[in-house]
Amino acid sequence: MLVDVNLGEIEELRPELAVFVAEVFASVVRKDTRGWGDCYLRGLMLDGRRKSIQPMADRLPDGDMQSLQQFVNQSPWDHAAVLRAVALKTVPTVDPEEVWVIDDVSFPKDGRMSVAVARQWCGALGKQSNCQVAVSLHAASDRASVPISWRLFVPAGWDTDVERRARAGIPDGIGRREKWRRALGLIDEAIAWGLPPRTIVADAGYGQNNLFRQALIERGLDFVVAVRADESVHPHEAVPVAPAWSGRGRRPVVRYRTSVSSLRTVAVEPGRRDYRRSTWRHGSKGPMRSRFRTATVRPAGKQARAHTIDRAGGSAAWGGVLPAFTLLTEWPVGQKAPTEYRLTNLPAATTPRLLVRLAKMRWRIEHDYREMKHGLGLDHFEGRTWRGWHHHVALVTAAHALLHPPPAPPQSPHAGLTLYQVLDAFQDLLSCWTGICHTCERPLPARKSTRHTRPSTPT
Repeated sequence: MLVDVNLGEIEELRPELAVFVAEVFASVVRKDTRGWGDCYLRGLMLDGRRKSIQPMADRLPDGDMQSLQQFVNQSPWDHAAVLRAVALKTVPTVDPEEVWVIDDVSFPKDGRMSVAVARQWCGALGKQSNCQVAVSLHAASDRASVPISWRLFVPAGWDTDVERRARAGIPDGIGRREKWRRALGLIDEAIAWGLPPRTIVADAGYGQNNLFRQALIERGLDFVVAVRADESVHPHEAVPVAPAWSGRGRRPVVRYRTSVSSLRTVAVEPGRRDYRRSTWRHGSKGPMRSRFRTATVRPAGKQARAHTIDRAGGSAAWGGVLPAFTLLTEWPVGQKAPTEYRLTNLPAATTPRLLVRLAKMRWRIEHDYREMKHGLGLDHFEGRTWRGWHHHVALVTAAHALLHPPPAPPQSPHAGLTLYQVLDAFQDLLSCWTGICHTCERPLPARKSTRHTRPSTPT
């Protein structure tokens, strides 16, 4: 279905929209409030360059600017209840193998009175600028993706600015909180709604933080997160030890005494010939492939050790073992060094191809952002309040769910195969017959292998 629709198509959607509004706005008691929710959704979906309140009211036959302003900015309906209803309706239809993706999105702004605006990194502009930043949680798979929830990031300058907080209507107790903590809050909220948790995927802004990774582990969640190349790690086989005590002086402390390496060193040391080619999806220009390698490491550094000491009871002579993770590195053809680094706590038996597919799932979220900004006015909100902003993004999420229902799941295991999966299967079979591995382009070893064994000639 198209993102933007004309007035005639909107009228054809009215019966379907009425059912949708009744379902997702079931928590809204007042009938007239639900009616303005219906009107606002039609305004977001209707074709037009600008999706702020006045242009939408002008385009709609029953549009009333003052009533829409009051509905979005002052009406006390609970945006979280609407997001919950949309998520419970859409997330289960995405795919049983979807992931949850944490990301953040920025909205350039002029002035200083829009809620939570500050000079900070603006991804939309690629530089430091005056903007709002929100943390978002999405469910995504190869087939579809849907936003689950959003939360504005409140910069430190807003904590003590009583006047601006009052004008923006920021609730008491809402202040500066690191983005990774906001992300954990969204995950906890989604689980509390009754959504079964999935593998968490995030970029290095979140994955680099050891506290974030440990918090996911404590919640029993799997993750595949990007990290920087300079993160320090111990070899997988390293164990904490203490030298023999001579009986004099302070007893030696148990700690890791092996040399520490960076992820870059771990990734480069074996050489590029150890990397294997993998295809994660079929894009508009053909199969999307690169070369990948996995290794097992134990993140080092004060933050990792301090957390392990705390888990072991707070003793300096802790004797704990740092958790081991699988490192997935990407070294594209033509590059002089690996370009991407990811850590995961998924079981060691997880295939590299699955790890690559999960790690690359973030492209769906960028697709969501583009559609919601360009087609549904995600970044067109001109209000300045906390309530108004969260109402607007909840309504954009609802409009996105209505216009982009996830495709029906395949009816048979073979119907869901994508073109790149068929091509990879064919390349595996070709490797068996030619004796040349298609991933590394080297002769296959003579030893028997489940993947590379040449089929025997029938007699």
